[in-house]
Amino acid sequence: MHSLQLLLRASHAALLLVLCLQLGTNKAQEDTRQLVKMNFQMPPKTVANEETTVKLRVETELRECMVMKTYLKSSRPMEGPFNYKYTACLCDDYPRTFFWDFAVNNTVRIAAVVDIVRELNICPNDMAVVPIKANRFSIMKTLTVI
Repeated sequence: MHSLQLLLRASHAALLLVLCLQLGTNKAQEDTRQLVKMNFQMPPKTVANEETTVKLRVETELRECMVMKTYLKSSRPMEGPFNYKYTACLCDDYPRTFFWDFAVNNTVRIAAVVDIVRELNICPNDMAVVPIKANRFSIMKTLTVI
């Protein structure tokens, strides 16, 4: 009878251990990091032919660095600084901020786009990663001309 009681105690301990391991595994699967976080700032309104500044702050929660290209796209053809493309190394401890200054004549929808690319000599020691699934991120806003 004594050996039966030891067997039952051991099985309760084993069940408790399995339960704890299962709970720990579920929590680890939920701990996902954001690949790219974007903060796109633009005034909602502007005056025709007056210079407007837009700002894009990009950061990541990944521990690895990534090579990114960022640019703006618009619903109407634009000239000048609007078409500048930036290439930079994005790391979790070093968010990047980009600025564009341009003038518009008409109301326009503007998208800030970030592409994660494979390119050498941008990140230190060429230790950059490329995501398997998503490599393009964007935010769209409207700039109204009054």
